[in-house]
Amino acid sequence: MKRLSIPTVFTLLIFPFVSWSQVSSSGTLIGQDTTNKVITTAVPFLTITPDARAGGMGDVGVATSADVNSAYWNAGKLAFIDNGLGYGISGSYTPWLGKIINDMYVFYLSGFYKIGRVQTVAASMKYFDLGEIQFKDVNNNDLGRFNPREFAFDVTYSRMLTEELAIGGALRYIYSNLTGALSTGNIDARPGNSVAVDLGIYYTKPFRSSNSSYSLGAAITNLGAKITYSDSNNKDFIPTNLRLGGAYTRELDSQNKLTFALDFNKLMVPSPPKDNSTALLSGIFGSFSDAPGGFNEEISEFMISTGTEYWYNDTFAGRLGYFYEALYKGDRQYLTAGVGFRYDKFGIDVAYLVPTNGRENALAETIRFTLMMNFQNKKGVDDSITD
Repeated sequence: MKRLSIPTVFTLLIFPFVSWSQVSSSGTLIGQDTTNKVITTAVPFLTITPDARAGGMGDVGVATSADVNSAYWNAGKLAFIDNGLGYGISGSYTPWLGKIINDMYVFYLSGFYKIGRVQTVAASMKYFDLGEIQFKDVNNNDLGRFNPREFAFDVTYSRMLTEELAIGGALRYIYSNLTGALSTGNIDARPGNSVAVDLGIYYTKPFRSSNSSYSLGAAITNLGAKITYSDSNNKDFIPTNLRLGGAYTRELDSQNKLTFALDFNKLMVPSPPKDNSTALLSGIFGSFSDAPGGFNEEISEFMISTGTEYWYNDTFAGRLGYFYEALYKGDRQYLTAGVGFRYDKFGIDVAYLVPTNGRENALAETIRFTLMMNFQNKKGVDDSITD
């Protein structure tokens, strides 16, 4: 059980993706950039990488090959999941602040079903548990115990338009309960709710002569209504995100395959100092031109992920990756590594993260893993894209 003040709880939740350092008793991040250029949103748990495959590759995923967790990264690529598969399911577990707390975690459950060769549907749930907390106000008075938790549930549809191009979309419900129905002093909190959509497009082109292929992907995720924990006059943006990327895969021989991937991410929300009263669409479209530092600061708001994946005989995988975020936009910089194994219907992936900038990270020195099961159709699926 954790004993935290109300300001500290909100600090841990609002800044989970800024390099985690220390939190003072007042809830202030020690060592946090005082110029306040870090972009923050409500429900940031939505941006936590859920699966260990992508987690081992520096958090890339918008253009990598499709798998059971594709709906999170790019709804469009889900249609390209192996045609021999009929349906599949996976579960992923990610410890949170594992170096100091043992009861905070993210659990992600995902499944898909192929409707013929060109259409695929999926459903997933992300659950963030913050463990039991003993709440205290700023005067150190006990306010009781509570278990903050958040979750998001979504359904996805993806369809191939041609043999090389697919699009997809998802509908998401978001629930966030950080303090329960708490009323004390100037704090009047209640659970928050919102809905959002994802839109994705995916293109892949094979080159038979060189046993290689390249893929391009683009996705806008968490495009939805603001969320409030009190009243309609206090609404916060959710983490609407633009993701662009590409991947190149080369079959070295019949048993060895290598993939290189690169992603660019940008939060489509107002830059600080922000005004939460800004209209939703104005905030989203204005996010490309509202940084006080002009063009240079806008460019610095793009996060870069790069990763490589090696497969031997489609059975054993090794992965490396790197994630970079500008110093004054959160300063997350870390190296990732992972391994994977596939046998028949079963698969497992494991990932590990190491900060490279001398600052702590909420995922540092913890093991993240994904278990999956894939099942084939009883008979081949060969319907036409134009059916």
